[in-house]
Amino acid sequence: MIKFSELLTEDKGGKNLHLEHLEDEIINYGVDGGRAAINFLQSLRDMLAGSSRSSVNMTVKWDGAPAIFAGVDPSDGKFFVAKKSVFNVSPKLYKTNKEIDDDLSGNLNSKFKVALAEFSKLGIKGVLQGDLMFTDDIEKTKIEGVVYYTFQPNTIVYAVPVDSDLGKVMNRAKIGVVWHTTYTGKELQDMKASFGVNISGLNKPSSVWMDDATYKDVSGRATFTEKEKDAVTKILSQTGSTFQRINAPLLKKFINLQESLKGVLVSASLKTYNNSKVRAGEIIKNPKQHAQGYLKWVEMSIQKQIDKVKSDKGKEKYIKIQKEYLREFGKHTNNLTQVLTFQNLLVDAKMQIIKKLNSVKGLTDTFIKTDNGFKVTNPEGYVAIDRVSGGAVKLVDRMEFSFNNFTAIKAWDK
Repeated sequence: MIKFSELLTEDKGGKNLHLEHLEDEIINYGVDGGRAAINFLQSLRDMLAGSSRSSVNMTVKWDGAPAIFAGVDPSDGKFFVAKKSVFNVSPKLYKTNKEIDDDLSGNLNSKFKVALAEFSKLGIKGVLQGDLMFTDDIEKTKIEGVVYYTFQPNTIVYAVPVDSDLGKVMNRAKIGVVWHTTYTGKELQDMKASFGVNISGLNKPSSVWMDDATYKDVSGRATFTEKEKDAVTKILSQTGSTFQRINAPLLKKFINLQESLKGVLVSASLKTYNNSKVRAGEIIKNPKQHAQGYLKWVEMSIQKQIDKVKSDKGKEKYIKIQKEYLREFGKHTNNLTQVLTFQNLLVDAKMQIIKKLNSVKGLTDTFIKTDNGFKVTNPEGYVAIDRVSGGAVKLVDRMEFSFNNFTAIKAWDK
């Protein structure tokens, strides 16, 4: 059986470049991924029921931008800041303002210059990754009678009362960042990611506001009642029963088919189909109907390519591909129905957990900006980290965050 550490949702180099939704692990890794998802939810239930034996840590997913890396280049011992290209074969590191000027312009240029100047004061060992929250773009905003310091790096508007201790700290700072991943290794290309950052050992100049993304329940309210715990346990019991009905070898063949959908065919994947429903705000209520609908999606996606190519030879090629995929995927409709039912149950349990986590007031208030003013919203989501293996998955209310993504006025729309 695959160890959970091998199911880490990273790229092949062990880099934390992309987290997967908990319910998608079965599509990513088959029954091993499904089992890992159940184990995660059981551990989260135990954590929220007050068990000290729970094997997971929880962090808050901040909606920051851009992603930023900072640390020491092992090759020359010099401090740098960087974007996601930090781990490329030819990494793009910014060690001087000139290097930033040569590569970045506008808002990004000024933000990275502040980051280079300020993060070099922190005494970072190795490399850290975080989300940039603000530089000189904090504003004073009155929302529902309260005067806040607000900043909006992406979709969510973060708001801290002007007269609060945190508000005063943020107002003094030249830059704000939430660190979430630590990298260690003797060379940049060989560095391995571990989720979480210990910021207690970093210097704390007043010009930098930073947080480590750890979920903080200062009120003690994020504890399941017996009734809430039983409700999650009941869903997990149904989830386990459905899991047993999934044909593992057939699922493996389905995943192999999914992985073969590359290049112009990637739009025919199940994830793309599922995401189209999320974007439309449609919940998958009928797994059997959704599984049958997937066949139509495959047909339609490849048809677009048939219509796009000009030559008869090109059209024949994709007509043949279309027929082959429809024939092969047609063999999986019944098993896919079980997989989708399983995913729905995972989402049900996940939403019970998110609801409890959301009931605790975070460090800041969170809003989205609409044409009609500000609307209260929840944080983007959470990241659950397995203490033993270091694996991690994200817990996001996809419907709410997707709706916000498509209806809110973004930072770049201002």
